[in-house]
Formats: sequence, structure tokens, C-alpha cells
Amino acid sequence: MPEHLNARVEACYRQAEDFFQRTFPRPTVSFRLRGQKAGVAHLDENLLRFNPQLYRENREHFLEQTVAHEVAHLIAHQLFGPRIRPHGEEWQLIMRGIYGLPPDRCHTYAVKRRTATRYLYRCHCPEHNDFPFSAQRHNLVAKGRRYYCRRCKATLVFSGEVTRD
Repeated sequence: MPEHLNARVEACYRQAEDFFQRTFPRPTVSFRLRGQKAGVAHLDENLLRFNPQLYRENREHFLEQTVAHEVAHLIAHQLFGPRIRPHGEEWQLIMRGIYGLPPDRCHTYAVKRRTATRYLYRCHCPEHNDFPFSAQRHNLVAKGRRYYCRRCKATLVFSGEVTRD
């Protein structure tokens, strides 16, 4: 998987070097990105991070558009400095002028959301039934944090029930 993506990064850099008649330091490329973002350029670290799941599901478009998009951020930063807007004129110039691609800010890939686990907490109020807690909040309770019902002021207690959205 990484060999095609790394080859595309290199091709984008060569195009930029041919256009600007100068060399650019190559970035570190990482495949440790999850969630909704397809790619991220860390400008000061000269690092590109890509989402392997979105790459697998959208390989052709990802290689053409997303890789060039992120490389363009690094090139723009190295040419014009840190004070430019992320998707400003300089970045758009690189996307259109060098890569011949539309300067799209965001991808339109289908992103699968994780199922959320909810831990049901209860108080003594007859009006309030369940308070669904996230895994993070549930873990804070396990470490000693307390949450209270706003109405009856009683401590919320884990019911033992777990749901998945």
C-alpha cells in the first residue's frame, strides 16, 4: 500500500521542483491517521499523515487529489512562509498551476462512523430515566469523578446497562 502513495508524493515533489526550478526537502510520510480526515500536512515538522482506511476505499482519487493537496500545503509553506492561509491563493496556485487539479478544500469520501458505546447512569428522580455516558466519561467515574442530577442533586449511578448506537 505505501509504495504507490510514496511514489505519488515523490512525483508531486518532482513536478514542483521542475516548475519552481529548486529542490524541496522530502517529508516524512505516515499512515497513522484515523477518523474523517484523509490527510494532514504538519508544516513545521515537514510531515504528511494519511488515513489508510480512506486510501484503501478511494485509492485512485486519493492518490491523485488528496496526496497532491497535502504536498501542496508543504510546498506553499516552504515557498511563502508560515503566514499564508491554509487554502489561500498560494496553495491554490500550486494545485491549479502545477498539479492541474481543482483546489478542493475537503474530500467527499464516505466515512464510516464507529459505533458509540453508551453506559447508562441513573438517579433517583422519577422524571429522569437514563443518562447515557460516553466511554471516556464512564472511565472518569471509575477513577472517582462524580456526576450529579441537576434536578434532585443525587449522584448518578451506573445501572450496569450498555447500549451501542
